[in-house]
Amino acid sequence: VQLVESGGNTVQPGESLNLSCAASGLVFSETVMWWYRQAPGKGREFVSEIWGDGWTNYTSIVKDRFTASRNNAKNTLYLQMNNLRPDDTATYYCHTHLRGQKYWGQGTQVTVSS
Repeated sequence: VQLVESGGNTVQPGESLNLSCAASGLVFSETVMWWYRQAPGKGREFVSEIWGDGWTNYTSIVKDRFTASRNNAKNTLYLQMNNLRPDDTATYYCHTHLRGQKYWGQGTQVTVSS
């Protein structure tokens, strides 16, 4: 299983970004996918999950600003992030687990600063 994130950048507060995670080595359409993030000096925290049928769940601090989606035909996971705030600054990771094995991408850096 390989997960490769992209789309991170430095933006100003209030702007938007769309992250992508290209997945391979798994039956993507049947796999639950997660987004996590890790801010400097903090632990990795849950951001969102999305099931194969598109059902989603979010941590409360992003629920009205972030939208997870997936394109099962392209084996790609997305995270649309709107109205970004400085406290969204973090490395964002996509994640899944199969048969007891955890998989993480290398992460993509999002910096929100004026």
